[in-house]
Amino acid sequence: MSEQEYLKTKLSKALESKGFACSGEFEITLERPKNPEHGDFATNVAMLLASKLKRSPREIAAELLDELDLDSKIVSKAEIAGAGFINFHLENQYLGESLTTILKELDKFGCSDWGARKKVQIEFVSANPTGPLNVVNARAATVGDVLVNLFNAVGFDAKREYYVNDAGRQIRLLGKSLSARYMELIGREEPFPEEGYHGDYIRQLAKDIHTEHGEKFGSVEQNQRWQEFSELALEKILAEQQQTLSDFRVNFDIWFRESDLRTKNVHLKVLETLSENGHVYEKDGAKWFKSSEFGDEKDRVLVTSEGEPTYFLVDISYHVDKYQRGFEKLFDLWGPDHHGYIPRMKAALVALDYPDGSFEVNIIQQVNLLEKGEVVKMSKRAGKIIEMKELIDEVGVDVARFFFVARRSQSPLDFDIDLAKNTSEENPVFYVQYAHARICNIIKHAEERAFKMPDHANLNLLEQEEELALIKKLLEFPDIVSKAAKFLEPHRIPNYLQDLAATFHRFYHHHRVVTEDKALTEARLILIKCTKIVLANAFKLLGISAPERM
Repeated sequence: MSEQEYLKTKLSKALESKGFACSGEFEITLERPKNPEHGDFATNVAMLLASKLKRSPREIAAELLDELDLDSKIVSKAEIAGAGFINFHLENQYLGESLTTILKELDKFGCSDWGARKKVQIEFVSANPTGPLNVVNARAATVGDVLVNLFNAVGFDAKREYYVNDAGRQIRLLGKSLSARYMELIGREEPFPEEGYHGDYIRQLAKDIHTEHGEKFGSVEQNQRWQEFSELALEKILAEQQQTLSDFRVNFDIWFRESDLRTKNVHLKVLETLSENGHVYEKDGAKWFKSSEFGDEKDRVLVTSEGEPTYFLVDISYHVDKYQRGFEKLFDLWGPDHHGYIPRMKAALVALDYPDGSFEVNIIQQVNLLEKGEVVKMSKRAGKIIEMKELIDEVGVDVARFFFVARRSQSPLDFDIDLAKNTSEENPVFYVQYAHARICNIIKHAEERAFKMPDHANLNLLEQEEELALIKKLLEFPDIVSKAAKFLEPHRIPNYLQDLAATFHRFYHHHRVVTEDKALTEARLILIKCTKIVLANAFKLLGISAPERM
């Protein structure tokens, strides 16, 4: 049981004993005060009860304190502060002994099981297979991958999924664009499609096909050539996307193709169900979904007047398929231009009787690349897309992943390329990884001085301010992981890492680990080993390396 769980249990019993509140009536919260003098944890429970009981928060807090049965070996002091906060100070000896939990759990420290193996699916990136992945895709890839790591760390059965839009108008345009460039190469004129893809990658694809097949396709009937080129381009671009993601340490559990839905007519079955339930009507020759009855701003077309199923209908069927595969909670990570799409999808799933709240969307905002303080412009139509692969090659996987997840995903991100390439402590990735490398170096130095890493030590010797601060920071890790998963906020992990690294560097600046005092040396070796474990566990969640030398 963690310190927070212990305190919440004691508070809950005190509340029930005094008749102030029944168990489960409201959530007891504990916060870590910014000022260490205010203790290790604080609760505002008395203030929350004041209006209900029509009494002073401080009076309520005083009665709760009298009722609390706290173990003096865990809590050294509990006191009332301010308008009615209750502050708790942990016992130093308890803090030192808590390090044994980290040593015991090792790479499992920080994990929990509150997810109860619930099946969760996170769909992310899902870029059209019509060109290379860009930097916004890279941000979505990082956030999605880290979220899956977090969900699995807290006990969910979470899977990564990529939806391949391999059918429809954009794929036909891809084939026509490639055909025009290929015919140009063999000296034959073919008009370039009005809304085709102009990127240099299309020219390169045409060259690759020409090198591999010569002028073979020049004699193929145009419609057939367009179809064959659509398939060729799709597979080549998709393979490149998969390789880029793999190089970025993002490996999807499922690659789901839109064409499979269409082949199995899943979308038509969904249309039939919605129609049978009275949620579809015809107007101007098209079939409309009554999405406005389920919270959307207006009704949406499911089948056009030409009889073509809309992307929306196929997308509904894709989400239905997710549920049918046994997933209990769906998370989609979408780009900033998809805000308006959320209400209509939620409306469709509610109309199909899927549990309200079982589908959630997280918007991944735009990325601005900065170099020398200036925004690096990108334009997909002009063929000047800033590719994900290009950025990875420029700054490295570790730095890119850390930077992409370091800011709240709902906020635009300014990615400073100059800072990313900096190898000083100004670069937050270098700063946190250097803490791990420095610990490895200290342990090596200790071994050279004939100090082996002990299995046990007198941890009561860790009583200096910087030592206790480091222990407290280490013990925060499970709560950080839990909240990062619960609130879909992976940025909590890099923020915590920077705090942990700063706390460790402060400790190192004030205290030598290897000293003439054998007992103290052993205690501090345990302390830095625990720090190394927590750093490595956090790095693993972020998908970045834990270097032993820098």
